[in-house]
Amino acid sequence: MSDRGFFLTWQAIRCQLAAMPHDLYLVRLIHQATHTAFPGERLWSATQLCREATIRFLRSRNREGCDVYILPYAEDQNAGYILLDLDARQPAVLDTMRRDGLEPCVVVQTSPGHLQAWLHLSRHPLESALATAIAKRIAHTYHGDPASADWRHLGRLAGFTNQKPERRTPRGQPWAKLLYARAGLVSCPEHWLQSPVCHPSPRLPALVENDPPKGDDAMASITPHQAILIYQQCLQRWRIIDRFPQPDWSIVDLWVARDLLSQGALPLQVRAILQLGSPQFPRRHGNPQDYLQRTLLRAAFPHSPARLCAAVVRMSLPDSPPADTAG
Repeated sequence: MSDRGFFLTWQAIRCQLAAMPHDLYLVRLIHQATHTAFPGERLWSATQLCREATIRFLRSRNREGCDVYILPYAEDQNAGYILLDLDARQPAVLDTMRRDGLEPCVVVQTSPGHLQAWLHLSRHPLESALATAIAKRIAHTYHGDPASADWRHLGRLAGFTNQKPERRTPRGQPWAKLLYARAGLVSCPEHWLQSPVCHPSPRLPALVENDPPKGDDAMASITPHQAILIYQQCLQRWRIIDRFPQPDWSIVDLWVARDLLSQGALPLQVRAILQLGSPQFPRRHGNPQDYLQRTLLRAAFPHSPARLCAAVVRMSLPDSPPADTAG
């Protein structure tokens, strides 16, 4: 390890991974000239990534024009880390985030004028839809790049050069520098992870009102963001993931529907929450709308004859679902 460049890269990788601990990391190499990914996506542990052979391999690909990206890996879920792309010309935003209890565990300067901050929100995986909603909310609050706000956005691995031509400086390609690294959850994860509403609350429009909306207006009163947060709050309140590592989401949907109907929610609104908030919906359902109607029937009338249930619920449901207006 007499090579100074190798040692600096090794030190940067070791410190970054120590500050964002996880079992496995997805590493992706993107060739800037062709905008193509290096064949294969690699999953490495922190120990494997810090090995000499691995670092020399990555440094060689970086010299050949590949950018080196990393993401804590949790299959089809988010590993509990949110990436925030920031403008380094507004460094005070990091102080604001810390005062708000949203301390980054890692800050990387990807090039002069550009920062990436990793935020550790949860020790347990987050559903992809919830993580995306949180990432977009944080980006909006702290003026981050909305294009980078999603559940699986990769960030740069420190210790390698930024190969983007537009980032080139008079001294050549800039290095991704590790500015800050300290392991730990943010101080107020519940502010971002908890739904503002999972019970009757004036902050959820039209869930319980004296003159509730009807038809498409009732569906439109629940936004995708609200639906995800409401559903996830129920999961957290019942500790579903802790109790059932591989839950049957059809059963959970039924529990959520019963809970919301018992609070006075309209069938249309409950259907919207299931449709927009249930993990990976419609999953493998051949007829998603029929599934939603049957779930509502079972939730609303668990002991009534099916024919009577259908007759009552059809009066509250439209013949066809409205188009998704998310975004």
